[in-house]
Amino acid sequence: MKKSIAVLGLGRFGQFLTAELSKNGADVLIADADEETVHRFANQVSCAVKADLTDPEVIRGLGLSGVDTVVVSMGSSLDASIMCVMVAKELGVPYVIAKAASLRMGEILRRVGADEIIYPEKESAEVTARRLMSSDFLEFFDLGSELCVFSMKPKKDWIGKSLRELRLRDRFQLNIMAIRENGVTSATMDPDQPLTADAELFAVAKRDALDRILH
Repeated sequence: MKKSIAVLGLGRFGQFLTAELSKNGADVLIADADEETVHRFANQVSCAVKADLTDPEVIRGLGLSGVDTVVVSMGSSLDASIMCVMVAKELGVPYVIAKAASLRMGEILRRVGADEIIYPEKESAEVTARRLMSSDFLEFFDLGSELCVFSMKPKKDWIGKSLRELRLRDRFQLNIMAIRENGVTSATMDPDQPLTADAELFAVAKRDALDRILH
């Protein structure tokens, strides 16, 4: 069954999100005040509506009660964001994600009902900084405020040692979920097999442990 998602606000973030959701097969509803932008994405989504997202009656008319998730992506418009979050929750939307341009804005949106707050610029900067600080990191994804998933090359002092020897869980609260070597990914790992320089590790860790992993 397709997941149904409404994207309210088609700024740069909303446009990128719409394109990615559509590409991955989601059932997407979009709404924005700019008719040209709505029209440009209309053939990629299930429903595209030009709408004044500051008007609660207009928002109620979008049919949000039937979607799994609403993403409120007007990070620069607090009034519209508050209205969209409040109406979506009133209509019984199970999960509402709101983009915020600042911590203060995020706090307000959470108080009016948002289940999750995202800060795209801040999160993008954090990921870029981690990759610049450590050539070992390959990909990085947040799993909320505490956990993150990433792939990385073994650090130089890990090469030639086994997972049992390294005790990564005890030292860094780092759990290795899978290892890729020679193009083959396996979740069944021999804890006594020495790591090679060509290995790619898929791991989950607490965000506050990343500094210790980096250095």
